[in-house]
Amino acid sequence: MTSENSQFFKSPRLGVNIDHVATLRQARGENYPSLADAAKCVLQNGADQITIHLREDRRHIQDADVPAVAMVTREFNLPLNFEMGCADEIIDIAIETKPEWVCLVPEKREEKTTEGGLDLISQDNFDRVKFAIEKIRKNSPSTKISLFVEANEEVLIRCKELKAEAVEIHTGEYAKLHLENEDYSQVLETFREAKRFCIEHGINCHAGHGLTDQSLVPLLKENLFEEYNIGHWIICQAVFDGLAYVTKNLKEGMK
Repeated sequence: MTSENSQFFKSPRLGVNIDHVATLRQARGENYPSLADAAKCVLQNGADQITIHLREDRRHIQDADVPAVAMVTREFNLPLNFEMGCADEIIDIAIETKPEWVCLVPEKREEKTTEGGLDLISQDNFDRVKFAIEKIRKNSPSTKISLFVEANEEVLIRCKELKAEAVEIHTGEYAKLHLENEDYSQVLETFREAKRFCIEHGINCHAGHGLTDQSLVPLLKENLFEEYNIGHWIICQAVFDGLAYVTKNLKEGMK
């Protein structure tokens, strides 16, 4: 494990998910806006990595985007975090791309966005995830594995069994409670417990889904996670302020 695994995360990393730049492009079927340009913009303005999710239904990111974005991250010598389900064709693309990180996530065709973490309690799902991990590790040994999960000890134990280098804790429920000015103290406690588990077992502790600049603040104040992957809010705010400004401002705020 890396030196990231310490009780206190000194400088949390910002991963910018640029999926919704592709959503804008796909709405009209044009060849703009450019995903490669979006990746360059956020990396030039302080982002620590690029996150993209190639869904099986190809609703935003397309196959050709993957090598184009990977090339940009390599030019900057910064990581590509490749989110994906366990479909065979997507596994093959991950192996061909050899990103620094693969983050395995659940997918359902009818969902608007990812609705929760991986169900690793189900033996069938556990076996599917295990197969995907083993195939990726065999064919792309430099790629590290992250699992998108709930802050649940039973699930985290299963992550440990899979020898995941990291977990990405699903922050969707917390983000919604924060947005609606509801009490989120109990959810924060589950995050604290997840952090303790990860530190104890040498697992890197990341977070993402639904976060905004405002809902990020309580997490940063408690120093809960070492990496935050944020996409939808950044792209929405960029409509008003510009992608470069939003990225730079958010990263500066995190410091």
